[in-house]
Amino acid sequence: MLLPEARACCADLDVRPWDDHAIRDAVLAASTALLAASPQVTPVAGAPGMWWVGANGFDAVGGEAHLARTLLTIAQQWHPDARVAIADSCVAARAATWAPRARDRAMRSRAVRERDPQGVRERDPLTLPDGITIIPAGQCAEYLAPAPLGLVPMEDDLRDALQSLGLRTVGALASLDAGDIEKRWGPAGLGAWRLAHGDDPRRPGLVRVEAVRSASVELPAAVESTEPVLFVLRAQLQRLLRECVEDGRAAASVAITLVLDAGRQYPIDDIGSEMRGHTHVPETSDDTTTKEAGRRESGRRKESPPAPSSLTPQPLAVPSLLSIPQRSITREVRPARPLARLEPLFDQCRSLLERWSIPAPIIGVTVSIPATAPLAADQGDLLIPSWRDAAMNAEAVFARLRAVLDPDNTGTVVVHPEAGDSHRPEDTGRWISADAMALGAAPIPAPIPAPTSPAAPPTPTTDAVLRLLDAPEPVDVEAPHGIPDAVWWRGRRLSIASADGPERLSGDWWRADTYARDYWRCVVDDEGEFLLYHDGGVHWYVQGWYD
Repeated sequence: MLLPEARACCADLDVRPWDDHAIRDAVLAASTALLAASPQVTPVAGAPGMWWVGANGFDAVGGEAHLARTLLTIAQQWHPDARVAIADSCVAARAATWAPRARDRAMRSRAVRERDPQGVRERDPLTLPDGITIIPAGQCAEYLAPAPLGLVPMEDDLRDALQSLGLRTVGALASLDAGDIEKRWGPAGLGAWRLAHGDDPRRPGLVRVEAVRSASVELPAAVESTEPVLFVLRAQLQRLLRECVEDGRAAASVAITLVLDAGRQYPIDDIGSEMRGHTHVPETSDDTTTKEAGRRESGRRKESPPAPSSLTPQPLAVPSLLSIPQRSITREVRPARPLARLEPLFDQCRSLLERWSIPAPIIGVTVSIPATAPLAADQGDLLIPSWRDAAMNAEAVFARLRAVLDPDNTGTVVVHPEAGDSHRPEDTGRWISADAMALGAAPIPAPIPAPTSPAAPPTPTTDAVLRLLDAPEPVDVEAPHGIPDAVWWRGRRLSIASADGPERLSGDWWRADTYARDYWRCVVDDEGEFLLYHDGGVHWYVQGWYD
């Protein structure tokens, strides 16, 4: 559905940008809640809002119908129109969540009668809430036959080819010969053909729910310097990393939350009437004042809370560090690769605090590791006491470079060359900010083969690259016969062994800064090659050198 169509259906639509971090947190919360129903829960990759859940071994605790009710109750906490399907294969279960309601009820009735001929009255599927489908055992292919082809995961080119042949349903694909499918479309086509028969290798797996890795410290007195914070931060970070190593994990990010004394920075009367008497103020994860947080909290109290449920994930109660007017600000450190070593992570945290503008005295610190990754083993010689991880040293260097070159964490450290449409050497290309992840995922272009002729000898090529100065620098040139013989640059006299030129470059006559230059490529003994030019035959400039 497009945005104008959605606004036509709901005039008060609240449009919000896609937030990967919020989606990841919601998927993790839903996965944790689903573990109350089954120990096997796997979020579907690339499809937020869909999970594979293991449904084996529930005959003694109510069977599949009871499991479906439990899953639906949990899922409806996030969406009122959640759907649950139970089948022998993941592809059939996913297709069942897209089935119409009438077909849904008929399939549920048939499923329970075939799987449980005894006690049908006690567990009649028609008494189950809408949104539950149970496909009989061994009948995934029959159920998938009338389903549209789009419900079978496959490559877009393969789907377009099948539709161009007139295949619109899963049953039409399953009726083809497997040998013909493999000859024409290879392993991708054969895999889609097997999915059409209900043969799906995907299975839900056991989910590892990580413990909350967080440590909060209340400072004995409000401080305005970061030195006491660094002392507390190092000790708490070391303890958290020790716990990560014991679990075989490494820190992918470190979050630092500073609890500030808002009363010292903002008068109590300005913060809000609810703040008088040092009442508790809900902590915020952004740079909002307690007045704004209190206003949002009072607005939320008007809403009726949902009915309590034993399956509802209850948020953890985090006590306030101090019962005084306060605000909290949070920043994250994200290393280039997951780390379990204290020194490189602490260096990044220290550089973050050094450039962090603290608006009020600090009364508390919270250090947490919100994201982890499997711990990678470092290779080294245990018999050499002075051995150190080279990757750790390089990571520390890169962290300091990022802190200096990109203090605001805007991501402009990574740049990409872009060609320009100009004959001026300084305008033939420029550096632009680029997405490091997109550049890393982009395929490496194949080298262009140089045309060779058996009759002509190969032309010698040079690997020299022109390095341009930020701006051409004026120099004095000795040219007794019109050819550069020596150049005075930065207080030194450089004797020119050979000079190749002149090469006339001119253009941009329609602009105010039109140019007409004569370029010379000069070789200086023991120095290399320089690029000189003179403008109008009077002023000489050095524009760069060849490396």
